Amino acid sequence: MSSFATAPQGYRSGFACFVGRPNVGKSTLTNALVGGKVAITSSRPQTTRHAIRGILHRPDAQLIVVDTPGLHKPKTLLGSRLNDIVRATWAEVDVIGFCVPADVEVGRGDEFIVNELRSVAKHTPVFGVVTKTDLVLPEVVAGRLGALAELMDFAEVVPVSAVDGFQVDLLADLLVARLPEGPPLYPEGELTDEPEETLVAEFVREAALEGVRDELPHSIAVVVQEMLQHEGRDDMLDVHATIYVERDSQKGIVIGHRGSRLREVGTNARRQIEALLGTKIYLDLHVTVAKDWQRDPRQLRKLGF
Repeated sequence: MSSFATAPQGYRSGFACFVGRPNVGKSTLTNALVGGKVAITSSRPQTTRHAIRGILHRPDAQLIVVDTPGLHKPKTLLGSRLNDIVRATWAEVDVIGFCVPADVEVGRGDEFIVNELRSVAKHTPVFGVVTKTDLVLPEVVAGRLGALAELMDFAEVVPVSAVDGFQVDLLADLLVARLPEGPPLYPEGELTDEPEETLVAEFVREAALEGVRDELPHSIAVVVQEMLQHEGRDDMLDVHATIYVERDSQKGIVIGHRGSRLREVGTNARRQIEALLGTKIYLDLHVTVAKDWQRDPRQLRKLGF
């Protein structure tokens, strides 16, 4: 990857990744550090399915933050592949942030991940990061910090809140300090290197996740079929996307009574996509059943996994 500017002396650039169990606030923290929305967020676990790169530009450094899927005990082939993404990512970055949420006790899932991180920590600094500190009292945060410190000898232990900005800048400073010296790797102003089609599909999936329950969030996948200039209009794009589910009953839930829920998904997704692309959008959504796609290697490839 070539550099895009002459960097001042002492300039640093490199990669950090956040790892942890599902739903510990990694994506929200990534967005807060970068200063813009590059990763979708949801209260549903396993929302993140790709290693999303967000880029923080500073006068003294360029920090590329990689948001990874939650590491978990897989029940499907998709789950195994998401875990593979996490392990491949932390093997290639300059510094790792292991995240635990302040509102949940440190548990066996955290211990499992730390046991894997110990070997990585021999050559890559690992931070312990307590997220979501805005949700609990200070004494609870202190308890989480203590429990986290007992798991492993972290290079740094930092409490943060992506929601109210508590110590987000401090975390950025500490991460940057661990980066090697070198020129910027991405052009100024670029927040992510994700293709637009990928981000658009993610925003549709984020909208589809809202309000659904049980196993359905895991069964939803989205593929953008095409993005075209709207005929006769320079200020509008036509976006055609397919929402995949695993069973006919799930298709009915996503569409809703007389299409009411699908219209709501389209409205919410379109707002995000227009903000991303800076243009008006005509969003055409279809819902299709791909039976048991999470367990089918051929369908996983088709859906980009």
